[in-house]
Amino acid sequence: MTGEVLAGSMRTGTTAAPSEVPDPEVLGSLSPSRAGDFLTCPLLYRFRTIDRLPETPSPDAARGTLVHKVLEDLFDLPAAERTPASAEGMLEPTWATLAEAEPALREMFPADGEEIVGWLDSCRAVLARYFALEDPRRLEPAERELYLETVTGSHLQLRGIIDRVDVAPDGAVRVVDYKTGRSPREGGEARALFQLKFYGLLLWRIRGVVPRRLQLMYLGNGEIVHYEPDEQDLLATERKVEAVWRAIEQARDSGDWRPSPGPLCAWCDHQALCPAYGGTPPPLPVLPVPEVAAARESA
Repeated sequence: MTGEVLAGSMRTGTTAAPSEVPDPEVLGSLSPSRAGDFLTCPLLYRFRTIDRLPETPSPDAARGTLVHKVLEDLFDLPAAERTPASAEGMLEPTWATLAEAEPALREMFPADGEEIVGWLDSCRAVLARYFALEDPRRLEPAERELYLETVTGSHLQLRGIIDRVDVAPDGAVRVVDYKTGRSPREGGEARALFQLKFYGLLLWRIRGVVPRRLQLMYLGNGEIVHYEPDEQDLLATERKVEAVWRAIEQARDSGDWRPSPGPLCAWCDHQALCPAYGGTPPPLPVLPVPEVAAARESA
């Protein structure tokens, strides 16, 4: 599938809203990021999903938010105007809008402004790598920031937001996910591919079409990783997702949210509360029945 032949109906980039009233038969809700949290560290999943502990914005995460928004909005421009200069021109106004909506983002940087100048330069470098990988003037995405949700036969709600969906004239579908970091080292691709397969599963279950290609674009070092799934791959992914949910339920019922120390601990906001680093987690919250359902919905 090449950029030259990709086409589809344009959309504004807004996401579909999640269901306001959950199906009473739904056991719980799981997204690729929350499933990834549990696979990485069950205690991290607990801190984020059950305790809902606050996390400090980081320059890396903010860079991802900013670059994703610029790339989403870039496709609102006429094709001929989707140039590196246009993207760079969108960068600072988009940052101003994001920072106004969430003042904690601007608080990451000292008032003298020197650090934010260097950080914005790093965002420009990431955008430049995007244009080295593909030419958006030759693309018309069918969907951007597409929210999807479905319920499996075992009553587990699956949901996720896909950065971009391309549809070729012959109906072939490509799922594209932007990563503003570097591609993982050998052996580290499994989690990223699991996320992509999760998206492929959602599309297949909702639209009945197996994506021809699942594509990760690593803008931190300019690499593309892609995978071509089939139905058996997606069925295996569904089984894995449901196994993850059963493990989450077991941890919830037993109260055993054990940590799983690893390299990512260096970036975790919750080390002070982690037993692996001498900390003590807070008591598990006791939720009334309606709030239990809400906690499940946020998983």
